[in-house]
Amino acid sequence: MDRYASELPFADDSDSARDIEHAMLRVALREQHAILENAPVGIVFTLPGQFKSCNPRICEMLDYSYAQLARMHPAEIFGSHAAYQALTDEAYPVLATGGLFEKGEYPFRRRDGTMMWARLRARAVDPNAREAGTIWIVEDVTETRQAMIEVQAIMTNAPIGIMFARSRVIQRYNPAFGAMFGYRDGEALGRSTRILYRDQESFAAMGDAAYPQLARGHAYRAETEMVRSDGGRIWVQMNGYLFNAEDPEQGSIWMIEDRTRERADEIQLRNALMENRAILDNAVLGIAVVEDGVTLHCNSKMEELFGAEAGGMDGAPVAALYPNEAGFLAARAETATSFAAGQVHTTEVELRRRDGRRFWARLSGRLFDVADQRGRSVWLLDDITARREAAEAVRRARDELELRVAARTAELAGANKLLREEIAERRQAEARVHHLAYYDSLTRLANRALLSDRLDCAVRSAQRNGRTLAVMFIDLDRFKNINDTLGHATGDYLLCEVAKRLCTAVRHSDTVARLGGDEFVVLLPDVGGAEECGQVAGKIIEALATPVPFEGHSLHISPSIGICLCPDDGADVDTLMRHADAAMYHAKAAGRNNYQFFNQRMNQAAARRFELESSLRGALQRGEFELHFQPIVDTASRRLHALEVLLRWRRGGKDGGETLVGPDEFIPILEENGMIVAVGEWVIRNACEQSMAWQAQGLAAVPLAINLSARQFMHDGLVDSIRCIVGETGIDPALVEFEITETALMQHGGQTLEILRQMNGMGMRLSIDDFGTGYSSLAYLKRFPVRKIKIDRAFVRELEASAEDRAIVAAVMALANSLGLSVVAEGVETEAQAGLLHGHGCQYAQGYLFARPLPASQAARLLLTRDCARDALPATA
Repeated sequence: MDRYASELPFADDSDSARDIEHAMLRVALREQHAILENAPVGIVFTLPGQFKSCNPRICEMLDYSYAQLARMHPAEIFGSHAAYQALTDEAYPVLATGGLFEKGEYPFRRRDGTMMWARLRARAVDPNAREAGTIWIVEDVTETRQAMIEVQAIMTNAPIGIMFARSRVIQRYNPAFGAMFGYRDGEALGRSTRILYRDQESFAAMGDAAYPQLARGHAYRAETEMVRSDGGRIWVQMNGYLFNAEDPEQGSIWMIEDRTRERADEIQLRNALMENRAILDNAVLGIAVVEDGVTLHCNSKMEELFGAEAGGMDGAPVAALYPNEAGFLAARAETATSFAAGQVHTTEVELRRRDGRRFWARLSGRLFDVADQRGRSVWLLDDITARREAAEAVRRARDELELRVAARTAELAGANKLLREEIAERRQAEARVHHLAYYDSLTRLANRALLSDRLDCAVRSAQRNGRTLAVMFIDLDRFKNINDTLGHATGDYLLCEVAKRLCTAVRHSDTVARLGGDEFVVLLPDVGGAEECGQVAGKIIEALATPVPFEGHSLHISPSIGICLCPDDGADVDTLMRHADAAMYHAKAAGRNNYQFFNQRMNQAAARRFELESSLRGALQRGEFELHFQPIVDTASRRLHALEVLLRWRRGGKDGGETLVGPDEFIPILEENGMIVAVGEWVIRNACEQSMAWQAQGLAAVPLAINLSARQFMHDGLVDSIRCIVGETGIDPALVEFEITETALMQHGGQTLEILRQMNGMGMRLSIDDFGTGYSSLAYLKRFPVRKIKIDRAFVRELEASAEDRAIVAAVMALANSLGLSVVAEGVETEAQAGLLHGHGCQYAQGYLFARPLPASQAARLLLTRDCARDALPATA
């Protein structure tokens, strides 16, 4: 009150309270008037059917003066009287209760007839007396509404996918996004963006890469593989932005473009470029591409002709290849004339090598585009120095001696030719000796001697300059199968093709060497580190993935690559080679067709492998092998159907103790050293003898499923050996069932079919093991006399969670039913898996759900009842 009093000059202690109150009221009215006059929103006081008062902002919005509005009926600013009446009917029930009436968007008509969209808020002066009037707050939202309409139009019609996300949850997306990923309107709303990625690792990696960059206020751009709703893969380009870098919680916007077709085109173009490069590098003529007087790139033969190092002519001016400027200008003028006439320009001209020596060349050039005479052109160059020199010599001799010395000239010319031939033969012999000493005669790669020399130099260089040196030891997977089956000519052709592909996958400064057989080494000097080595190894695997066509065969080959680094893994030639070799064996053990870096554990693994291989050589004679049996059960009745025969090695120790070695450790060694043939024959014989012993005890006779390895299956004496064992043991051939892997069956075609027919002719059953992990030919599968296929445990392991695995099982069952085959599922560990398999019609199953592999004594107890329920199994099952 003191503040108001201080504003009144007549106020003093003698003023009455009424005067002070009136003064304060006048000050308050002035303040309220100032607020109304300057308010950013429209304020209107209405009585029923009329404007009572308003502030300037509402006049500005509607483009009326205060006096004009005062004379108008409120319905005049509506589209119609009906619209006015509808609003009042909606508003007054709310106002009559003392509530606040709000309208998000409502159209009003300006004086010029255009529409203004406004947000309304109203409250009655006296809820109990409508005639007391209403206060309206009007906010112009026309521009905001138009912006929202435009944004919606952009979203709806944009040709690229647009998605809004908050906390990696989809909040909104446009039709193009839904069509791209196969989601209907609203189907993906509220779901995690994880549904767009092929696995959790790629989802997490995307977040780790994108969101730190977005948080710094930068846009994130990347190309990556994503997943449609139906599981299909697409390659996309993503552009992401935060709404507000200061507040990442507001979310982000992502623009996604489908580049699947462009990606495939890029890969096809890259492969075509690699093939063209290989053709150019092996051409006998120099080939170069020229533009604006500069050599853009050329093949190795062109570099050889001018004495340039690899890549040394790229970007070099063509004028530098001529002995002088006059010769270059004359040649350019002649070329321009030919190109202007749309012709190929062919000429013979003298050129200059890098060391200054001159030689004669035959040039042939043509434009890429005849319409663009200043565009790129391609040139072929052949060294004709010897021919020109010979022709020039003959011409000079003829001019000097004319006809009188023609005979002598011929004699001298002949002697000269013989001399050149002798010199050429000597040089060729020297070159051959050098090549035989340092290069592989088949692939023309560096041999062991040259590799050792280069590796020694590279190690010394790496030690001087502190750079990293990498050694890759490459062994071709299953090359021996191809060599033994299709012959050495096919093997030699494949080795040469592998050599070419290795050379194209590495740099020109790297060394590719062949040690012998199917072993190769790649030497990478000045490499950036382990990551760059991994990239090179990936390129090598990719380069060898394409099948090699030869004489009607499609040859598939893959590498196992071991990598070691200098100085981290060794500082001398022998150590580096030994460690790279150990890493290569680790790659083979890891499933082949991959690369592994050396670590000290590999030395231990190599020592373990050597120890096992040494012990294995006498294991058969020492009687250390034994057979275990795992039941195969009927999925409907849980009754025993058959027993799979499994090999175990009870290895004797130096201290007299024994260790049971698993098959994953010793069977690959038996495969490689060839002992699998003898051990496999022992397995067949002992399995048959055990079956006959059980039958002699009065136990039930059930079929025995015996595995045949690929090497054992292709052994010449296999069929005769089986016939002899069956005859000596007296077993019913119908109780013997041989399991051959799908890959082994498909490797040898007609030869496989003949072996299977002989086995089938003896009355034995045949089944395909690990079905679905190889590459089956349905034509062969139909012809093979097999009665059963086994679904690999890889498709059973995730059967409950993976719709893809369930689809594969269903497809295998459909195929088996159409061919009249029985089906066994391996690796069944849960009741849910067993139920799903039975529901798909799978007749038989085996796995830890029913029993682990049992020794013969415990398997005999199982034969008493043939009941495979859990409470009926032996205690150690």
